[in-house]
Amino acid sequence: MPQVVVDVVLKPEISDPQGQAVLGALGRLGHTQVTGVRQGKHFVLDVEGAISRDDLERIAETLLANPVIEDVELHLPEA
Repeated sequence: MPQVVVDVVLKPEISDPQGQAVLGALGRLGHTQVTGVRQGKHFVLDVEGAISRDDLERIAETLLANPVIEDVELHLPEA
C-alpha cells in the first residue's frame, strides 16, 4: 500500500518555543554545533487507489495543518 508522508512545521516567522527549548538543552549538553531547531508534526497516510496531489494538499491544509501559521510539505511515493 503506497504511503504519503506529510510534514508540517511552523512558518519561519512564527515563534517556536518548543524548538527553542530543545536548542537550549542541546547547548547545555555540549552540542553547540546545532544552531537552530524547528519542531513539527509528521504524518504517514496509507493510500489505497488513486488520489490526486490536489486532494492530498487539500487534506493536509484543512485537516493536518493550520495554513495561517504552518507550512506543509508532501512526500509522494515514487511512481
